[in-house]
Amino acid sequence: MAANDDTAGGFTAEEKAAMKDRAAEARKAKARKGKQSPAEDAADVLAKIAELGDADRALAERVHDIIAKAAPSLAPKLWYGMPAYARDGKVVCFFQGADKFKSRYSTLGFNDAANLDDGAMWPTAFALTDAASIDEQAIAALVARAVG
Repeated sequence: MAANDDTAGGFTAEEKAAMKDRAAEARKAKARKGKQSPAEDAADVLAKIAELGDADRALAERVHDIIAKAAPSLAPKLWYGMPAYARDGKVVCFFQGADKFKSRYSTLGFNDAANLDDGAMWPTAFALTDAASIDEQAIAALVARAVG
């Protein structure tokens, strides 16, 4: 059980909030029925990044810039209330701020749409602790590989 799990085996308040964010995103997408442009989705992501606390915002801005340069074909979108980057509507990678889940680090994660397969086991999430020490080349290489 995670250190921040205060619900004795159920969902934490942070997890419940993320699920509510995702449900709101799905309702909004259904109401739009494709009417929102990719530019509007990108603006939503930038607005969400601007709302983050200082440390998470600095990390999210760096990650966003790296992904935009390394994989311009990925479309920014919100996913569980956090910045994500999709191909053909499927999230390839995402940023999760530390504050959102009261974690000691932020996360750059990859979903199954990412082409990171390497044998029978490979990493799908990476801890990020400080914007100044992000390895831009490593992230760019991972994202480029994920896009294939």
